[in-house]
Amino acid sequence: MIRAVLFDLDGTLADTAPDLGHALNLQLQRYNRAPLPIAAVRPHASAGSRGLLQLGFGISPGDADFEAMRREYLALYDENLCCETTLFPGVAELLSALEQRAVAWGIVTNKPHRFTVPLVEQLGLAGRAGCVVSGDTVPRAKPHPDSLLKASSDLGIAPAEAIYLGDDERDTQAARAAGMRSVIAGYGYLGDGSRPETWGAEAIIGHPAELLNYL
Repeated sequence: MIRAVLFDLDGTLADTAPDLGHALNLQLQRYNRAPLPIAAVRPHASAGSRGLLQLGFGISPGDADFEAMRREYLALYDENLCCETTLFPGVAELLSALEQRAVAWGIVTNKPHRFTVPLVEQLGLAGRAGCVVSGDTVPRAKPHPDSLLKASSDLGIAPAEAIYLGDDERDTQAARAAGMRSVIAGYGYLGDGSRPETWGAEAIIGHPAELLNYL
């Protein structure tokens, strides 16, 4: 029996790519680089600052300038956190349906706490989510299962009683490691090349409402 649904945030619950991309374009502008269209940013958005800096500047963790560039990017994002971010179409209705069925729901994301909490508040979800677990709430972020195990503990359920909905392969890996059922948000960002049907999830949905079929 499914007693709870846990959601990834970026690319699953909310379309954050416009604001993530805007912050990246502001940073690119500082270095006299051409802005990127949101369509180019979207596949990398679930990878956070690491993926976006790789996209925009071709740098990755371990490069000499990465940490300084990451701090600069995060400061720009902090100033533009929820300007154009919205819930994906159908998500609001799904959350209401879960509440009507007395199915608990929560948010589990790799996004840092400093961004997760105000964003969830600005989206009007803070008083409704049964739990909110950020990437730095636990020792190890996804694909490790720590955050999902904390969420199930916070909700007072066994991991096997939860579905985790996410749009990145790490989400499926974390869910499987935690002993949860994994469903892929096929409407989300889906990374930059790997095929979701190979990730090992139980299902792929094309619209949030389809999740109700798996309760």
